[in-house]
Order: sequence, then structure tokens, then C-alpha cells
Amino acid sequence: MQMIKAAVCREFGAPLVIEDIQLAAPGMGQVEVTLSAVAICHSDISYAEGAWGGHLPAVYGHEAAGVITAIGDGAGKFKTGDCVVVTLIRACGTCPNCASGRPTICETGYDGTKGPIATADGGALEQALACGAFAEKVVVDHSQIVKIPDTMSKEAASLLSCGVITGIGAVVNAGGLRPGQDVVVIGAGGVGLNAIQGARIAGARRIVAVDMTQEKLEIAREFGATHGVLATAKSPWRASYKALGGRGADLVLITVGAIPAYEQAPKYLGRGGRAIMIGMPHAGAMASYEPVMLAALGQGVVGSKMGDVVIQRDIPWMIDLYNQGRLKLDELISGRWRLDQINEAIADTKTGSARRNVIVFQDTPHEAG
Repeated sequence: MQMIKAAVCREFGAPLVIEDIQLAAPGMGQVEVTLSAVAICHSDISYAEGAWGGHLPAVYGHEAAGVITAIGDGAGKFKTGDCVVVTLIRACGTCPNCASGRPTICETGYDGTKGPIATADGGALEQALACGAFAEKVVVDHSQIVKIPDTMSKEAASLLSCGVITGIGAVVNAGGLRPGQDVVVIGAGGVGLNAIQGARIAGARRIVAVDMTQEKLEIAREFGATHGVLATAKSPWRASYKALGGRGADLVLITVGAIPAYEQAPKYLGRGGRAIMIGMPHAGAMASYEPVMLAALGQGVVGSKMGDVVIQRDIPWMIDLYNQGRLKLDELISGRWRLDQINEAIADTKTGSARRNVIVFQDTPHEAG
């Protein structure tokens, strides 16, 4: 066991604590990745606030990139020195969902309390989301990583681990958007901006961003939105209809976990349209809608976890788009922070103004974008 530094959650809703933890060597099918960057996702914050329960103490973090520094037997074609992104998608490869190309909903469970990390004195410490990437290093299953070019910025690459694949994948995989269709994206945060990018890349006719502030709507336009609607307006779906030429959307993507967004989403839909549920409300939160309208108009509502991606298939083509200048990654980064500044970075993220804050594992001060 080696000792590394990590940001540990010991009490829901309390600041994370930087402390030394134990990290085991990689076992069968596992790799050790020394991290260069890890982004802060709203899901990490919600977990740390106790929104979905879970074991404590725990190490969160799941949008990471770094270099493989040790490798166990049976870890595929990866080797030490490979630059990789680390995702939370831990796929067994053999359950019915994995075998049918849906690894994001793998049926094989994972007990993070029995993973490769422990407290300094050997106590139980949950490797949350099968990653525990708010740490200097991680040991993960090789199914969770994808090789990236050595020359690619690890800060930009880390965003591919969740926010980017979730947003783009929801459009392309879960939504099956066809060129010429119309899209509404509710929420112009990190995932929402990537849903907008996905719709642009997939050839949407018009893309309407819906958010609470004019500032975020302007940012949404930079990423491909053709129109912006303030969610604070009375009946904002009427403004969306107008922006789409008097019709409802073919695809509505709910990228925030706010219940009002879920309840209003069907009102943006056109005939035969589909609403894709991406944002994660807190456990126990309930939404209501009028089902007769969905039935009468042939509409649908479906959940999408991590964009329904197959990471070895989808991340490489996204990297190619990035290299061509067609996918914005660097522009998603709002600020760079050290590990010991993680609570400040979380506080900044919670203001709602940040796209993605990234923890960088080097001795540099905080800097914006």
C-alpha cells in the first residue's frame, strides 16, 4: 500500500478534508493512473451533500485524466506511460446490458467500500463512483479508461470523462437526433453546453437554450445555440415555440436536476417529440405531468445515463472533433485550482456561473479559465 493525498468527505454537507490515504497496487484487470487533472461535476457535489446517501468516509471525483503508472495482469492492451481519461463507467462486459452495447447500465454491482483505497489507519473508505478521483492517483478497472493522444491537454481531456460524453451522447445516442430536427436544451451549465454542442454537430436545424440568466444564454450561443429563452419568463415554452417557427421541439434535453425543469419539459415538445432526462434530482424529489398529452401526441420521456456511451467507441471520435476544432473543450474550463483549494472550487461551482472547474495536480495558484 502506498500513501497518497485525497480530498475526503467525512460528513455530508461539510468541507472536504485533505488527508493521506492508502492506495493498493492494481490487481487483476486494473490500472493505476497518476492524475494530472480532475474536473468537478455537480454530481460530486450532490453526493457530498448527501443527496443520494452512501457510505462515509468517501472520496468522490469522476472526471479525470492522467498517465498509467502501474498495471495489473489482464488489463487489456494498456501499458505504463499511456495517457488516459478515467470514467465512472465500469463495465463487466458480460451481463445482458454490456453484451448488448449498453455498458452505462451494467448490471454487475460494485462495492466501493471494498475497493483499492483505505484511510491512513486502514479503515474503510469508499471509492465513490468506482473512481475516487479527488486524489493524486486512482486504481480502476481497465474498462473505465480510454487512451488519449500524448499531446492532448489533460485538463481538456478530463472533461470527456463525464460532462462532454453525457451531453453529446444524450443527443446522439439516447435522442437519436437526425439532421434538420429542432432541439431545446434546458440548462446551459456544463452538461447543457455539451448537449448544445452535440446538437450542433449532429446537424440540428435550430437549438433553443433555456436558462435562468441572460449571461448563460449568451454563453450557450457561443457553443451553438441559435436562440435563447429565459426560464424565468411566464410560459417560456411559448417563446421556444416562436423561436422554432411555431412548432414544438423534436428533442428536449433536461440537463439540470431541478423539478420545475422536469415538469415543464413536455410543454416544449412537438408531436412525436422526446424528452431526455439527464439531470439528477435529489432522492425523493417528485415531478408530475399530464400523461394524456404525451399519449395523444405520440411523445416520449426517457432517461439517459452518461449519454448511453460506449467509451472506447465514442471518446475517440470526440477527440478527433476536438482536434479538428469542431468540439469546444478548453472553452468549458472556468477555473483551475489545486487540490488544497477544492472547497473553494466547489463553492465557485455552486454559484452556477462556472462551466467546469478543474483541479490540476501541480503547484500553481488558482487561475480563471
